Amino acid sequence: MNKIALFFGIMLAAMAASAEAAPGADKSAASTDALTKTVSGLDTELFDAFNHCDSPGGLQKHAGYLAKGLEFYHDKGGVTWTRAAYLANTEKNVCGHFRRELVPGSLEIFPIKDFGAIEQGWHKFCDLKTDQCFGEAQFLIVWRHRAGKWEATRIFSYGHRPIASK
Repeated sequence: MNKIALFFGIMLAAMAASAEAAPGADKSAASTDALTKTVSGLDTELFDAFNHCDSPGGLQKHAGYLAKGLEFYHDKGGVTWTRAAYLANTEKNVCGHFRRELVPGSLEIFPIKDFGAIEQGWHKFCDLKTDQCFGEAQFLIVWRHRAGKWEATRIFSYGHRPIASK
């Protein structure tokens, strides 16, 4: 009888602990969903400005999402150590030439405790004149959240390759 009582006592304690953990799990899931929505929105805004950087104010709008000490790592182009250098390269090589598109379903967001988030996924690049997409690559963006503002501190674009024929 004591073994049965002990067994049921352990089971009840485990069930109570599980019930207590559930609201925390829901809170964590809600927090993750909110972060995903926030960073996904930042991606959309950052690259909408990038894609329209040849429009009046477009490059400056794009700059507003980037930390002054931005580091940009590109497997084919090398490292750019500042926001100013990155923007000069973007103006010269991107604006009016091609646009970036997020590959649907590829975006993943991971929180960084007491800092911000990591965003990773796949993107493709499409010529503005022909509207043909010519390349794709993986990307990773490190976002910092401080004083109510989000800014990209590190951007990686790597694994560039032509888009495979279908």
